[in-house]
Amino acid sequence: MSFHSIYAHGFARVAACVTTSHVADPTANAAAVLAAAKDCHAQSVAVAVFPELCLSGYAIEDLVKQDPLLDAVERGLVAIVEASSSLMTVLIVGAPLRFGNRIYNCAVVIHRGKILGVVPKSYLPTYREFYEGRHFASGAGIVGEMVAFGGLHAPFGVDLLFAAEDVPGLTIGVEICEDMWIPVTPASELALAGASVLINLSGSPITIGRARSRALLCQSTSARCLAAYVYSAAGAGESTTDLAWDGQTSIYENGVLLAEGERFRQGGQITLADVDLDLLRQERALMGTFDDNRRQREAFFRKVGFALKAPAADIGFLRKVERFPFVPSDESLLEQDCYEAYNIQVAGLVQRMRATGTKRVVIGVSGGLDSTHALIVAAKAVDLLGLPRENILAYTMPGFATGSDSKTNALALMKALQTSWQELDIRTTATQMLKDIGHPFGKGEKVYDVTFENVQAGLRTDYLFRLANHHGGLVIGTGDLSELALGWCTYGVGDQMAHYNVNAGVPKTLIQHLIRWVIASKQFTDDVNQTLGSILSAEISPELVPAEPGEKPQSTEASVGPYELQDFNLFYTLRFGMRPSKIAFMALQAWKDVAQGEWPPAFPTDKRKAYDLKEIRRWLEVFLRRFFAFSQFKRSAMPNGPKVSAGGSLSPRGDWRAPSDSSAAAWLEDLERNVPV
Repeated sequence: MSFHSIYAHGFARVAACVTTSHVADPTANAAAVLAAAKDCHAQSVAVAVFPELCLSGYAIEDLVKQDPLLDAVERGLVAIVEASSSLMTVLIVGAPLRFGNRIYNCAVVIHRGKILGVVPKSYLPTYREFYEGRHFASGAGIVGEMVAFGGLHAPFGVDLLFAAEDVPGLTIGVEICEDMWIPVTPASELALAGASVLINLSGSPITIGRARSRALLCQSTSARCLAAYVYSAAGAGESTTDLAWDGQTSIYENGVLLAEGERFRQGGQITLADVDLDLLRQERALMGTFDDNRRQREAFFRKVGFALKAPAADIGFLRKVERFPFVPSDESLLEQDCYEAYNIQVAGLVQRMRATGTKRVVIGVSGGLDSTHALIVAAKAVDLLGLPRENILAYTMPGFATGSDSKTNALALMKALQTSWQELDIRTTATQMLKDIGHPFGKGEKVYDVTFENVQAGLRTDYLFRLANHHGGLVIGTGDLSELALGWCTYGVGDQMAHYNVNAGVPKTLIQHLIRWVIASKQFTDDVNQTLGSILSAEISPELVPAEPGEKPQSTEASVGPYELQDFNLFYTLRFGMRPSKIAFMALQAWKDVAQGEWPPAFPTDKRKAYDLKEIRRWLEVFLRRFFAFSQFKRSAMPNGPKVSAGGSLSPRGDWRAPSDSSAAAWLEDLERNVPV
């Protein structure tokens, strides 16, 4: 398959379809279903669901018991089956069918000229406006049966799963309307049996508030079952004798809304989304209790196989991919995330100070984003503990490449927060150390290697620990999650170490938004906020290597890659264990066009970038080498600090446990084999 095909990366396109209903006219309804089915095929849809009883109409009352109508339904199904022989899409159509001595409310699963199976509705509402028990028999308990009509034969029962033989992870489970509203749903059993895409064909007349209830049930089912959930309710054209219809459609995945259609639309509609089958598989493998639950169930299911024959070419990508997976582009969600992240950090430090009885904290402040954020976390923590801000012992420690702006910002922030502050110039001590170890710089040569850099980083941390000893304080770490992932920290006596690191669970791309939130929510005074604004506008730099006149200052991102890409790589590696080739594909969808998709609120326009596949591949390779083959020994010895993001932490006592001497070969091989240069 082409690298650019969604089906090459574990995705499958699904559709929730609503056709204009023709009351008690199966021939017209079958024609409407076929028209939508052909549209789905043209858009390379793998699975399309239609509303409950869409071939007859849902609200036809006793007409459903009339043989002429049931005969016409069967003829309509035969017509759809025959026409489906040239269609890729699996069609799941609602129809009343005779079986034995009763009539059943059924979902008919059709693919490439065959009926794969028929699933009867288990739970029939017969309360308030519903009278299904008058017309239908429950399918609960029917297993292992076959149904025949119009010369067609198919498996019949509630024990059916439909599995694609050529799309790994695509297994379909079907329930019908009321089946979703009960305490123990068929969907739960289907998911435990292996269904990754759960389908609900619904009639569901609309009343005030019911749409919210449906959405809640769909979302919660997809979250509990670690599945995609595709929902389609009856819409325009249904009988309005006593009821009305809104045609609600929605597609959820693992608790996340991927797509929803327009309600009360006058006419049909098709709601599309690309669901991530790999993500669902990974989640189920990671969450061992899911499988523990499965092993306690005794249900057995028949698995009906089919070959989807998905297209190998680029068919587009119908899925929102956040450029910043740690930073939602929705303003209200981002505000909530920032509120929680900041308070998690503050609460972690408060508890550590209470537990140790420590009244002072010691922190190095460079004027960069990380130390700035750690300082305002410390300020809020001492406030909550009822301690004076003077108990924050803040130090700025200029080295050989410290910029005047950084130093100015650091001093201004420490003063505005009313901390105890001091400037400790490390250049004399660093020069002496370089001279003592025989480094060329100690002899006056301009050699700016890793030793030159780490002497400065190490001295700063050494000073902080000795100052903590001297004043009875805790050293607050400032390094973030992204730096830990890339190993961009000096091991041991360096910025890798602290008594407690409040930033260890916060990715670089989130920190700037946390600072913006602190400003917007007025956690501090205006003079503090003004300085925070100045710090936000500065370029990320370790400021360890002097720049010649006219040269740009040392840039971290020139060495390890853009943090916006590396945080993208980290999220999908850490949270979902995705293949590098899939991460590259998703990064391309997110980053290929500045104008495409949403940006986080207040993200500066002049800093909005696009990346092509070549750049994405280049920096992904850097990430893989540093994350898997280089940096684990630093993480294995990292200090305590709170987990902040659901994307994960890198603590060896938490989310991520790995050998320090691992190889990156398997990940690099996937990149080499599957991502074009």
